[in-house]
Amino acid sequence: MRNPSFTDYLIPTVLDVPPMRVDVLELPDPYAPYGLRGVGEPPTISATPAVVAAIRAATGLALTRVPVRPEHLTGTG
Repeated sequence: MRNPSFTDYLIPTVLDVPPMRVDVLELPDPYAPYGLRGVGEPPTISATPAVVAAIRAATGLALTRVPVRPEHLTGTG
């Protein structure tokens, strides 16, 4: 491990994020209360594929679904 503790771990900031294109949709969401859309959801949407891609790169397994469970990594169950 490169950083075994958070003492010297550099936490990414907004300056480390690449530019992002944002489109404002002025149409209400028919399935949400009051037609609201979540503005904080885009950052969380990319976390799952990034974690699965990292596991795939580390293990060489063809992971095609989430959540990734221990049995997916060991081939049991």
